[in-house]
Amino acid sequence: MTVTEIRKKYLDFFTARGHAVIPSARLVPENDPTTLFTSSGMQPLIPYLLGQPHPQGSRVVDSQKSFRAGDIEEVGDNRHTTFFEMLGNWSFGDYFKKEQIHWFWQFLTEEIRLDPERIYVTCFIGDPAHGIPKDTESASHWQEIFSNAGITNGVADVGEESDGYQRGMRPGERVFFYGSKNWWSRAGTPEKMPIGEPGGGDTEMFYLFPEVIHDTKFGPNCHLNCDCGRFIELGNSVFMEYVKTASGFQPLAKKNVDYGGGLERITAAANNVGDVFLIDTMQLLIRELAAVSGKSYDDPAYQASFRIVTDHMRGAVFMLGDGVRPSNTEQGYVLRRLIRRAVRHMDRMGIGEGTVGKLVDAVVAGYKDQYPELEASHSQMLNELLEEEKRFRKTLAQGMREFEKMIRNGALSADEAFLLFTTYGFPFELTEELLKEHGSAIDRSAFNAAMQKHREESRAGSVQKFAGGLADHSVQTVRYHTTHHILLKALQMVLGEDVKQRGSNITSERLRIDFSAPRKMSDEEKKRVEEIVNDVIYQDLPVTRTVMPREEAERLGAQMEFGVKYPDMVSVYSVGPKEATEVNPMIPQAFSLEFCGGPHVSNTAEIHEGGKRFKIQKEEAVAQGIRRIKAILA
Repeated sequence: MTVTEIRKKYLDFFTARGHAVIPSARLVPENDPTTLFTSSGMQPLIPYLLGQPHPQGSRVVDSQKSFRAGDIEEVGDNRHTTFFEMLGNWSFGDYFKKEQIHWFWQFLTEEIRLDPERIYVTCFIGDPAHGIPKDTESASHWQEIFSNAGITNGVADVGEESDGYQRGMRPGERVFFYGSKNWWSRAGTPEKMPIGEPGGGDTEMFYLFPEVIHDTKFGPNCHLNCDCGRFIELGNSVFMEYVKTASGFQPLAKKNVDYGGGLERITAAANNVGDVFLIDTMQLLIRELAAVSGKSYDDPAYQASFRIVTDHMRGAVFMLGDGVRPSNTEQGYVLRRLIRRAVRHMDRMGIGEGTVGKLVDAVVAGYKDQYPELEASHSQMLNELLEEEKRFRKTLAQGMREFEKMIRNGALSADEAFLLFTTYGFPFELTEELLKEHGSAIDRSAFNAAMQKHREESRAGSVQKFAGGLADHSVQTVRYHTTHHILLKALQMVLGEDVKQRGSNITSERLRIDFSAPRKMSDEEKKRVEEIVNDVIYQDLPVTRTVMPREEAERLGAQMEFGVKYPDMVSVYSVGPKEATEVNPMIPQAFSLEFCGGPHVSNTAEIHEGGKRFKIQKEEAVAQGIRRIKAILA
């Protein structure tokens, strides 16, 4: 079965059960500074999980483009990828545990025809410290399902993943209770969650690949969450029923279902292969790599490189298709790292320049039907990749010069290797290989320690970023969000209607907008933009949300996020006019009109409360034709 076939089966299955199909959001989240990328299907749906009505109703389904930068170092085994498609279905206060568990079992065993005997599940063991009970309800539904299928249905408490390696699995056990692994929120465990963040316990489904022999390097005993690859997680159903408050966890107004499953992993299981790189879309790239390199995918010396190049090029193409460009910051940095790591491993396979174009062709061929934007931007993506490859080869040459300077005493310290990597982009594996040629070696543990410190510092920055993000729905963040809408319209008034938003980052401390513009703004233009924004804010205009057909919103001239596919029914926010009513808010006198999921202030008077005024702090270039403004309310 192909990726396309399984994606269609999934969407059709849930459409038949009353779900509206919604389009995939972009890989770069809209108005969400909590993360660089959309890493799960639920991210764009947070407002609806918190209680806002969804334009398409209480049941929706999709296949969401997703990217997890934290998995870059994991790529090379049989199941980890950075880019993937996440199949998702949601219930916003509609059906709950029983329906979701039975439907997903039915989809896997009847539609995809997986072997029921090879399916195992986990449930949330509970968190007494936070008053969250054990999910015995989900476990009982699973026990009933296994019993009806004539399969053993024993239940076992495991606890944390580390406990699983000690305990192992015993005959007859099928349902396992885990701790933090089976709690889901964007921030992680309950204690890490900020106030306002929703979360809940989940139940996860695993598929057994009996031909895989457990590797004791991971732990003495295999268990469902073991990293040996014997069990592969196919998806998890999160029962989003709590929100963190200042006084602890409280039930959400509505109990929600948030299912997410890896399309690539489900496709691999459907084809009875324990390697996601053997599915059709991956094989398009792997066959090209084998043809130009003369190497075999089955050769252990090169298999990891095959996987890394395939994954990284696929991820790079999807990022480029969503408007990301290589740079030294944020999303652009991750894209640059993907491309350069792929080039490095192509070199390792003996592949020189000239192969990137064929790999882009292979990605587009595998996904153009579902994501036509890839074909539309094919030539532009190819040019960006070729340019980045050239830049990296220059970087390698510079890194080699620095390496030769450092190696004059016959050895290299871990700090010097770290400097080569972070400052010059020189791959650590290459440093190791070159040292070996010089009859020397490097202290890998010391290098890893330096890298770990670097990651922790980066992670701390991300946590700080999260705490002030739009997701917390704090009053000040919401004020900045509405101001951001007003600012975009003011920029169009001063610089021209061709100005379009190209990204945003909104915290409780400031707002930031990236927008298309051919040149630097003059001081006079910046002053004029400030005047317009403050004038609108101090008119005390109502801010109104209306759900309407997409075609109607487009006819009214509502602003759309670059590269976003919108569903048939959309949420639109208008700022003004003063006489706006819920019955007829979308009259032409509105100052601004934008497609947006919210949240926003109800009146611009909330923005200037306390005498605050809008002020631009910085206006700068971030890429060719893209400018950035950082601004505050003070």
